[in-house]
Amino acid sequence: MRKYTPKDDVQKKAYYSDRFYKAPQLPKEDVASDEVFQKDVDTLAEKFEVQEAYIQKGELVLWIDSTQNVEFLKSLRDDLDYGFLMEMSAVDFLAQRGEFEVFYEMLSLSKKRRIRVKTALKEGQAIETVENLFRSANFAEREMFDMFGIPVNNHSFLKRIMMPDDWEGHPLLKSYPLQGDEFAQWYEVDKIFGKEARDIIGPEIRDSAHIDRYDTERFARLGHEVPMGADISEKEPDTPVEFQEKEGVFLIKDLNKPQKTLSDEERRDR
Repeated sequence: MRKYTPKDDVQKKAYYSDRFYKAPQLPKEDVASDEVFQKDVDTLAEKFEVQEAYIQKGELVLWIDSTQNVEFLKSLRDDLDYGFLMEMSAVDFLAQRGEFEVFYEMLSLSKKRRIRVKTALKEGQAIETVENLFRSANFAEREMFDMFGIPVNNHSFLKRIMMPDDWEGHPLLKSYPLQGDEFAQWYEVDKIFGKEARDIIGPEIRDSAHIDRYDTERFARLGHEVPMGADISEKEPDTPVEFQEKEGVFLIKDLNKPQKTLSDEERRDR
């Protein structure tokens, strides 16, 4: 049996003592171990500078310069038959390396292989859009802009896709508070009622560990339902629990009750 550890305020405790915990990396294999990947790398190396190439868990990983992303992906699509952009996004490594890591996940159905293209971006640096090559990049680039604040040059409609247009900050940055900042606490109050209502309503409670017994009208609390506006700060009244099945359910037959068998004459009379 595992040793018991106290669970007091477990939601408020960090999982790791290191704020920017980084999981151990998977082992990197030599590209030469896969004949198909080796040919792909050789073809790409003739036209582009591949900064690093290795295989990780059966997938080829290629590091390139951020200014070459469009031409590099175009060559993957047209010359090497990697015709699907499965996913693209970014990872915040600003605290450790002072940069973002942008990746593109490519798939070739004919070769049954995947290639992950990676590039590094400094904070505030923009990257060129690839939506002209892959339509799936449209929403992915907007999400990357929304969540990380990474500008995408020449995108057809670069605006937030998940957060409101007037939202401050980018929620997937590691520097962004897990439960939102002060702006997030007051956003709905300011938007719906105006800032003058702050003293009346108060900030939004965004603490996931917070539990308030009186935060609803208590309509669905079986045995303790109360009318709207009733004062339940002292004691909740008990409501007798009754079930409709006790007297039978409307339009539903009691299968255990003997059913009368009608004669043909009785049926005709009905």
